[in-house]
Amino acid sequence: MTFLARFILSAAVLACAAPAAAQERRPSHCIAIADAAPGIAFVQKAAWQDPLPDGYTVRLHYIAHASFLLQTPGGLNAVTDFTGFIGTAKLIPDVVTMNHAHETHWTAFPDPAIPHALPGWGPFGEGIAHHLDLGEMLVRNVSTDIRSRYSGIEEKGNSIFVFEVAGLCIGHLGHLHHVPNDEQFAALGRLDVVMAPVDGGMTMPLPDMIAVLTRLKSQVVIPMHWFSDYSLQAFLSGIAGEFAVQHPGNSFIELSLRDLPARPTVVVLRPQYLTERD
Repeated sequence: MTFLARFILSAAVLACAAPAAAQERRPSHCIAIADAAPGIAFVQKAAWQDPLPDGYTVRLHYIAHASFLLQTPGGLNAVTDFTGFIGTAKLIPDVVTMNHAHETHWTAFPDPAIPHALPGWGPFGEGIAHHLDLGEMLVRNVSTDIRSRYSGIEEKGNSIFVFEVAGLCIGHLGHLHHVPNDEQFAALGRLDVVMAPVDGGMTMPLPDMIAVLTRLKSQVVIPMHWFSDYSLQAFLSGIAGEFAVQHPGNSFIELSLRDLPARPTVVVLRPQYLTERD
């Protein structure tokens, strides 16, 4: 059996495992979202294992490139586009998701201590389906195509991972290479928060990415996969007419469903690897 076959089989078995947390998940608002009061709060200090402050439900920390740490009030931790390195903090995530367009989005050797390692691809062209219910958090995916080597197309080679937790629906677009079709948009549902690659070339041209984000109508957009402040600013200039833009100066935010901004807002986080804190 090849490595990929073993990897996919292992992921499938883990995805069907019993929930790892006893917390009850608040019903998802992916399809029908309630009205939210304006305002996002930004917190300056937090240890990675600290409980979330009263009134907040999810912490998102921008680690690097396309990797984010998502923390829930019940203590679950998920890392997106996991490369095998998140910093020097002694943190074993409960879930990692990966995409394989480039080596900066996955690792062939995730730590065996990680309970759930979810690849965003399957056998070439077949994709993969995840529906991992951890009680407090549901992790699922929607497959999209990517450009393969030598300018070919790998159908269903990328996954948009969706995390449903505390009534929030949080999406990570991965290495998205095309505007999703109507069926894929419908499968995503209404994303309250979306992490979007805004490099403008390696993934999608900026006008196409802005069109995707405008259609998603997410209340919070977090840019990722930008390689310089120049490329980041090109995205911000292009989307400023449709979205508010905030620069909190932090690497992370803490938010809840009731505190989502009234106007769709781009929140610029500065990437920072996880280190031990007192």
